[in-house]
Amino acid sequence: MDDLVSLCKRRGFIFQSGEIYGGLQGMYDYGPLGVELKNNLKNAWWSAMIYDNDNIEGLDASILSNPMVLKYSGHEDTFSDPMVDCKTCKSRFREDQIPKSCNKGKCEFTEPRQFNLMFKTNVGPIDDAASFAYLRPETAQQIFTNFKNVVDSSSKTLPFGIAQIGKAFRNEITPRNFIFRVREFEQMELEFFVKPGTDEDWHKIWVEKRLNWWEKQGIPKDSIELYDVPKDELAHYSKGTIDIMYKFPHGVEELEGIANRTDFDLGSHTKNQDELNISANVMLNNNSNTRLAIQDTESKKWVIPYVIEPSAGVDRGVLAIMNEAFNIEDLGDGKERLVLKLKPHLSPIKAAVIPLKKNNEDIVKKSTDLKRNLQKLNLGRVVLENTGNIGKGYRRHDEIGTPLCITIDFESLEDNTATVRDRDTMDQKRIAINELPEYLIKHING
Repeated sequence: MDDLVSLCKRRGFIFQSGEIYGGLQGMYDYGPLGVELKNNLKNAWWSAMIYDNDNIEGLDASILSNPMVLKYSGHEDTFSDPMVDCKTCKSRFREDQIPKSCNKGKCEFTEPRQFNLMFKTNVGPIDDAASFAYLRPETAQQIFTNFKNVVDSSSKTLPFGIAQIGKAFRNEITPRNFIFRVREFEQMELEFFVKPGTDEDWHKIWVEKRLNWWEKQGIPKDSIELYDVPKDELAHYSKGTIDIMYKFPHGVEELEGIANRTDFDLGSHTKNQDELNISANVMLNNNSNTRLAIQDTESKKWVIPYVIEPSAGVDRGVLAIMNEAFNIEDLGDGKERLVLKLKPHLSPIKAAVIPLKKNNEDIVKKSTDLKRNLQKLNLGRVVLENTGNIGKGYRRHDEIGTPLCITIDFESLEDNTATVRDRDTMDQKRIAINELPEYLIKHING
């Protein structure tokens, strides 16, 4: 983990937030390369969900949440962790995450007490108990409260889904392990609505879909374990949950969860609950003004769909992908190279154009023209690496995961060809400059 964290800072992937003032625990900022990688991962997810499926719609809902939403979702009552204080070392921990350095035999602890993880903020100019909102602890609830809006505006019928990527906030007692557990993070969540009775089959389908998707992002299946969450560990809304567990540098932990949420969520937020044959145990809701149900096309009865929810953390995804891509290769003669073997579609920089001589006007102009032409392909970021040192340029782009380096030299001025170097194999070959756009497209898109 230390080597990966060092690379992230040195090359501009991830920085500690507010570092010049000592930092802020559980908060990180994505640098120039990190934001590219993160956006590429989100784009890959969005494309797989929205563009590859005709029955999934997108949403971008507000971060501030009406307290009623989180009251009826159960978050006000259940979204908490057991917290203990160590009287000996004056530290505070989640009860199940006490570090080995804090020995239970030697240290004295308080009795565990529940700590609500939601951030609260005032809304409007008056600071009183009635004018507050929560920063959303998950993106899911706004999907449920917008269910009727999406159905009415898109004419969707079961099965269908609503997907969202967005920020969520949890006041973690002990943020830890770099960007794995933080207080401000992004989620990629799909709520897939199905006919009751078909939910278990759809649950299995989505587990397999998500495994295949992660493999395409560079997470091999042999680095993943599936954890069928026992009944006594299930969330209050879940009929069954499969966690995709990844071998992070600090241990095996959850990368994504796929839950069968039954009709709990729509049943909790709907009006006229007693008319809708809700199977889940929900709180009586006399405040909702909308029926969150859909008419069955066969029976013509109004039913509340069951929900299958694949929910992944963007930051955990970035950490897992970088960990898998991180390689130190022995080059012989006591030399080695650090290379980030990211999937090309995720790489922050898709290609680097390197002039052989940084002070040769003709070479630099040809390099600049090529860079601009490749950038117009809209595959992602293409850079001009005008340092004048080819070897150092190659090593830098190995470390940040750039799939291709393209060198313009004196021969390029004569025959309009360029040297293309592959990141993973380090093989080099000459390619006609007018063929480079097609070559880059194939290399990035596969």
